[in-house]
Amino acid sequence: MSWDATVKLHDLARGPKRVTLAPDAADRAALAKRLGLVSLPALTADLTVKPWLDGVELTGRFHAVVEQICGVTLDPFEQPVDGEIDVRAVPPGSPHAAAPEGGEVELDPDAPDAPDILAGDEIDVAAYLVEHLALELDPFPRKPGVSFEYEAPAEETSPFAALKKLTEPKG
Repeated sequence: MSWDATVKLHDLARGPKRVTLAPDAADRAALAKRLGLVSLPALTADLTVKPWLDGVELTGRFHAVVEQICGVTLDPFEQPVDGEIDVRAVPPGSPHAAAPEGGEVELDPDAPDAPDILAGDEIDVAAYLVEHLALELDPFPRKPGVSFEYEAPAEETSPFAALKKLTEPKG
């Protein structure tokens, strides 16, 4: 991605920062290719980045229009995709990071996710947007109004059925 959407953690000392993302046509084309889409006609996000413990909290909503190939008719079609982003991240070495690899982890399905660990002292807001958009995409897209109708073969097609036909007397 070529559009700039990083926020330095020290910039949040002055308070939350609102970020609006709207990649241009070239960036959307690159994202469409990366996500396996025919095209990405629209993508916008309104996000808030604010301090959280010794890291950052990223929240907001995004809206996209994606063009995919229907898994039934193989026709391209467009559909809207809306989603929310709610992520917490901490810098490397933070005491609030999840247990290291190989350490014991207690899983509580009702507890919030462990914070992500940032690569440095900044958060790439665009990368989180792309990740959440990818999670909202239907892996088996189907054009609205199209249904898959399967009919089982009328006759038995096993090898034994073929042998049975050979051994039946001809009448």
